[in-house]
Amino acid sequence: MTEPLLRVFGLLPESHVNGPGRRAVVHLQGCTLGCPGCFNPESHAPLGGTTMTVDAVCDALLASRPDGVTISGGEPFQQPEALLALVTRLRARGVASLLVFSGYALDELEQLPLGPSILERIDVVVAGRYDVKLPGGGLLGSGNQRLVRLTDRHGLDELSGDGLVAELTIRPDGTVILTGFPSAELRRAVRELSG
Repeated sequence: MTEPLLRVFGLLPESHVNGPGRRAVVHLQGCTLGCPGCFNPESHAPLGGTTMTVDAVCDALLASRPDGVTISGGEPFQQPEALLALVTRLRARGVASLLVFSGYALDELEQLPLGPSILERIDVVVAGRYDVKLPGGGLLGSGNQRLVRLTDRHGLDELSGDGLVAELTIRPDGTVILTGFPSAELRRAVRELSG
C-alpha cells in the first residue's frame, strides 16, 4: 500500500503561540468550510501548497526538537489518510504532545472518515467553525470553538493560552509569517509590509 502524501501550506519550525511549550507547526493545505474572515484563506485551495511525504514533514517538524507539534490548516481532517499517517508517524518518532486545530465540531470529527482513529492519537483538538463575530481567547480563534482534551497530557492551565496573541517570523529570504491569533489591525499591517 502506498503511503499518502500530504499537501502542505507551510511549516514553522518553532512557535510559542500555537499550544503549550515550544512547538513545531504544520499548516495543511485545502479547506472547503468557507468560514468568513478566516485567517488563512491562502490555505483553502485544494491543489495549492506543496506535496510532501509524511517522512519529509516529520523530519522538518522534528529538526528543532520541539516540545510538541501543532497541526493546523486549511482543514487537516480534509486529508484524513495523510493526517492519520502523520500523527501515527509523529507518535512513533517520540512526539509527546500533538494538538490539532479543526473547523469541524467534535461530533462532526467523530463522524468523519478516519476521524475517531485520528482523535485517539492526539492530545488536544480545538474544534469548531471560526466565527469572526465571536471573539476568542487563548487558543480559541472564536468564542464558539471548543478546546477538547483527549488525553491527560496537558492540564487546562497549560492550554489556557493566557497572554498568547501572535508571533511574527521573518525568514532569511524576507518572507513574513504571522501565526497565532493576531488582531485584524495586525494582519492588515503585516499585509502592507509584505506587499
